[in-house]
Amino acid sequence: MFVVSIDRDKCDGCGACADACPAGILGMLDDGKADITGEAEECMGCETCVATCPNECYTVTEM
Repeated sequence: MFVVSIDRDKCDGCGACADACPAGILGMLDDGKADITGEAEECMGCETCVATCPNECYTVTEM
């Protein structure tokens, strides 16, 4: 199982992570920032969010 975490203070709302996430668990909230909007346990641990985020907002850890 993988756990994805986001530092929303670093997020500038570009949406790159939400567009790239193959599991579809990331999305944009009304405040214009990204967050986990789907089922967090669906994270595949691929680290696409880490690779696409220009602000280094994400960490993915294996439990």
